[in-house]
Amino acid sequence: MKSLLLNLKHIQHSYGQQMIVNNLSLTLEKGAIGCLLGPSGCGKTTVLRCIAGFEPISSGEIFINDIRVSSTNSSLPPEKRRIGMVFQDYALFPHLTVAANINFGLHQLAKNDRKLRVDELLQTVGLTNDANKYPHELSGGQQQRVALARALAPKPDLLLLDEPFSNLDVSLREQLSLEVRDIIKNQGTTAILVTHDQHEAFALADEIGVMNQGEIQQLDSAYNLYHRPANRFVANFIGQGVFVLGKVLAPNQIKIELGVLSGDVPPHCLDKCSICGKGCYVDVLLRPDDIIHDDASSLQAIVMHKAFRGAEILYTLCLGDGSTVLSLVPSHHNHTIGEKIGIKLEADHVVAFN
Repeated sequence: MKSLLLNLKHIQHSYGQQMIVNNLSLTLEKGAIGCLLGPSGCGKTTVLRCIAGFEPISSGEIFINDIRVSSTNSSLPPEKRRIGMVFQDYALFPHLTVAANINFGLHQLAKNDRKLRVDELLQTVGLTNDANKYPHELSGGQQQRVALARALAPKPDLLLLDEPFSNLDVSLREQLSLEVRDIIKNQGTTAILVTHDQHEAFALADEIGVMNQGEIQQLDSAYNLYHRPANRFVANFIGQGVFVLGKVLAPNQIKIELGVLSGDVPPHCLDKCSICGKGCYVDVLLRPDDIIHDDASSLQAIVMHKAFRGAEILYTLCLGDGSTVLSLVPSHHNHTIGEKIGIKLEADHVVAFN
């Protein structure tokens, strides 16, 4: 059984009268990569700054390796917390070479040990041939790898990454997210990432906490956040989808315009139905991958909009009752606006809200 490296217990932080982080708890096992995901202003970066010791907490406790580093009455200085940090703007020293940047935090080691550690990390991040270059001679992705190597060099107990890919092109972000994950795992480091980009979170993190208004709405795997959202905020924030009206037929059946969905109706829906009885109405979430294009289907929908995405086209379809759904279809099925196409429902998970 893995032991906990990070433990946040009911922490709060305010700016004046405004509550930014509200009674938030979070744990992270050694060797795991966690993520705080949410829109701008939700408090995720403030949580990271509280962990780092840059911000005080007004209540609760923060433990790193079972050592209490923050409480209402005490706070261990940032430099004593054995934390590495990768900033949004990389914060590299422009007058130092790549090797010198990585070497910066290794003053406590002997000269030969410093060189061995720098060489190891240059190889790990794929920059061995760029050791003598300066930051301005590197691409954004290369600068990010230098910043990561510098943060990892002293072998911190915990690595914090604050929106680390926001300055990069969208096409580079997911690729670099996967590379960074491999590097962190290769080093055996525990890390926590803050981002508003769910694709980065999915590519990098083992576990993701979706935040809103200073609170974690759901802490789960990417798969469960997408297919089993805990509430409407998570359902709307993660992925794409639309809500359609449904009628509860039984504890495991909901009827919608496209047919009958079979599966475990979520408990919060059943709680409501125990009051109003069978036949109550709910909102059912349908994802684009729940609606399958099928020329042989008798169920027809009208193409209202289309967004070409290379290998796929995202269609907005109008159903017979006037409601709309999304469908992700291979792009060789290229239909025109106003055309009727056959569809069928293939939803493996029932996501419904009162």
